[in-house]
Amino acid sequence: MAFIEIENVRHVYHTGQKDENEKAALFHLNLSITAGEFVAVLGTNGSGKSTLAKHLNAILTPDEGVCRIDGMDTKETDHLWDIRQQVSMVFQNPDNQIIAAVVEEDVAFGPENLGVPAAEIRFRVEEALAAVGMTEFRNFAPHLLSGGQKQRVAIAGALAMRTRCLVLDEPTAMLDPAGRKEVLATVMDLHRRSGLTIVYITHFMEEAAAADRILVMEKGELVEDGPPRDIFRQVERMKQRGLDVPLAAEIAWRLRRQGICLPEDIITDEELVAALCQ
Repeated sequence: MAFIEIENVRHVYHTGQKDENEKAALFHLNLSITAGEFVAVLGTNGSGKSTLAKHLNAILTPDEGVCRIDGMDTKETDHLWDIRQQVSMVFQNPDNQIIAAVVEEDVAFGPENLGVPAAEIRFRVEEALAAVGMTEFRNFAPHLLSGGQKQRVAIAGALAMRTRCLVLDEPTAMLDPAGRKEVLATVMDLHRRSGLTIVYITHFMEEAAAADRILVMEKGELVEDGPPRDIFRQVERMKQRGLDVPLAAEIAWRLRRQGICLPEDIITDEELVAALCQ
């Protein structure tokens, strides 16, 4: 059974106006994600990416259809606490998530609210900070950290909850290239070592290329679903949808149009260089 199951989900942001002025943010969406998958979600602004993310830990619930997390219906309030322990979210701006004056206190906040014993909280904090490479900053004030470090603290807070799924909604959008690289490397390492289910929403195509699977959203619908190589070889189709592809994929596509024989599934700089050298 899939860990995340979305069946015929429709969601409308009600404006208070007449029905004809209300537009579905998700429109008859069907999707399943198995435990341990690393899934990237792409789409232009307004495509429904963030709305989808908020359904995964019941911040939002469907107007129609069903969203299940590990078999639990998000509409059933009895399951709400369990769902939010299973699925944690990391948002675009880490300053909106970090609430404590010291890093280790912030990571401990979630388990404390669950009533976890103090000794167990200490163990979880140490384990989570080590997992994201932030142990040496445990006694720092968060405002002294870089943007990438703050996002790693936010991820540590999710890990301390013993979450099984991490949903990241454009976690690198406000970071510089070094911070983006830092956060992506942390997420990839967590996925590889601990088998966390990752749902990673991004505008950066090179980040999406690191996933096992890419979902492309458009006007509230799922319009593409497949491995990164299958998605990014469709350069013209992606551009028609208002999306980019990794730079290496676009350069290879342009060179092929000029008659240079190159593989159609190039998505990384290293692959492009190797193909050109041959």
